[in-house]
Amino acid sequence: PCAVLRVGVDLAPGQAHVVVFRLGAGKTFDEARDLVRRWRRPGAAGEALEAVHAFWRHTLGAVQVHTPDPALDVLANGWLLYQVIASRLWGRTAFYQSSGAFGFRDQLQDVMALVHAAPTLVREHLLRAASRQFVEGDVQHWWHPPSGKGVRTRCADDFLWLTLATCRYIEVTGDIEVLDVPCPFLQSRPLKEGEASNYELPESSDEVASLYEHGVRAIRHGLVYGAHGLPLMGSGDWNDGMNLVGAEGRGESVWMAFFLFEVLTQFAPLARSHADVAFAELCEREAKGLRTRVEASAWDGAWYRRAWFDDGAVLGSAENVECQIDSIAQSWSVLSGAAPADRAQRAMASLDERLVHRDSRLVQLLDPPFETSKPSPGYIQGYVPGVRENGGQYTHAAMWAAMAFAALGDAERAWDLFALLNPVSHAGDTAQVATYQVEPYVVAGDVYANAAHAGRGGWTWYTGSAGWMLRLIVESLLGLRRHGSRLCLRPLLPPHWKAFDIQYHFGASRYDITCRRAEAAAAANVVHDGVEAAGDAITLVDDGRVHAVVVNLRHRR
Repeated sequence: PCAVLRVGVDLAPGQAHVVVFRLGAGKTFDEARDLVRRWRRPGAAGEALEAVHAFWRHTLGAVQVHTPDPALDVLANGWLLYQVIASRLWGRTAFYQSSGAFGFRDQLQDVMALVHAAPTLVREHLLRAASRQFVEGDVQHWWHPPSGKGVRTRCADDFLWLTLATCRYIEVTGDIEVLDVPCPFLQSRPLKEGEASNYELPESSDEVASLYEHGVRAIRHGLVYGAHGLPLMGSGDWNDGMNLVGAEGRGESVWMAFFLFEVLTQFAPLARSHADVAFAELCEREAKGLRTRVEASAWDGAWYRRAWFDDGAVLGSAENVECQIDSIAQSWSVLSGAAPADRAQRAMASLDERLVHRDSRLVQLLDPPFETSKPSPGYIQGYVPGVRENGGQYTHAAMWAAMAFAALGDAERAWDLFALLNPVSHAGDTAQVATYQVEPYVVAGDVYANAAHAGRGGWTWYTGSAGWMLRLIVESLLGLRRHGSRLCLRPLLPPHWKAFDIQYHFGASRYDITCRRAEAAAAANVVHDGVEAAGDAITLVDDGRVHAVVVNLRHRR
């Protein structure tokens, strides 16, 4: 179906003319007539458009950075945040995937990047996601609003993102009251033995519990281990394409071990502050046991293995012909803080050696790609080798690699990977544009490593990579981290930078922050409104004033 409206306009030289198009719908004729009357009012369209502009100015202006790298600035100051909110959170669609569904793990990761600019949207989505949790603790892998029809699966990680996103939201905003907000559960028949998923419209349960209890149930549901004492893979962990690794209920995921360790260590202090000492101690015990077991079984000599199949065959090992190394096990060994320092360094060095390709400007997810592997890891093997998850760059995971290098304090490799991942850098000349072939102002979910198409971008806009790139820039590289009303400033500068600026809005206040390398003889310090701060943090105050902050960094010899 197509409706076409044509308007003819004659313009003299230098003349301007405004044409307003209105498209609307009402549930009744009266409602439709009211909408028409309201929007026919002179100036109504201009006011609405200005309200849109004002929203984006306020939201995108919450954190503004000014660095020696204009390609970084244009992403951090607008495009990444816009991509997260407009495409991922609101539209939930783009050119390459017209979905409209909420993915349980997907949008929870997206909103984790919004804590500085749009905390209200984060809070709103935490409660929305909690309402899609079953009484047993698992969740809908995805669902379509407004009906709520979706799919229940055995995915291993989905439900735990609710807990981790809740921890991040509270850590940054200090909004501890959100834990007491009552949220409903869903109820449905459990998955049958051997059943990987069930697409259905579940019922709302009569049972309601606090957001805190939803987090607790998610963790308890995840404390199920296999023969090596590591979490079960289920019908896939973060990598849905590995859906056959643990389909029979015995396969184990090394990445899940690191991810669960992160969830447990983040939630333990939250539980303690919530006066749930017993559960805090349970989280601490489980995390300690996980760390011991993963070190005892998952180290392959130069990197961490990826998983074990149901039949006990290993995946992500030097003994494999395909998928000898997978990036996310290495990155999360660092990001979780679970790996010993020596193994963390060695694992990331292996990632850099085996998966980072500076010539074609990409970071592979795994290598070598799957083609003839038996047992089959799942539908990932159906992708052309070197495309998407099957040995291409899956940008989401590549961001984690850059963040891991930053967490190790390896500024050179962290910034090097960011330069490879920055989409603007893929369009520096006509040859690069011809290779990349997609928009250079938003993040692409994947980049092909296949020799016939090396460096070509895959689908854009609808990718969780945008939120992680924003966090990589603002937090991992520029070092801005907030804990309630405390703002910590620990930049990781590239060697050639001497200074950069950040504008940070806190309520009605604005903090103008200048980070610069100290003179050779000067000590590193933070000066807040002319007074030297104790340590590398300042206290944020919502007093409507403009505050000046100078961060003097250690001089680089």
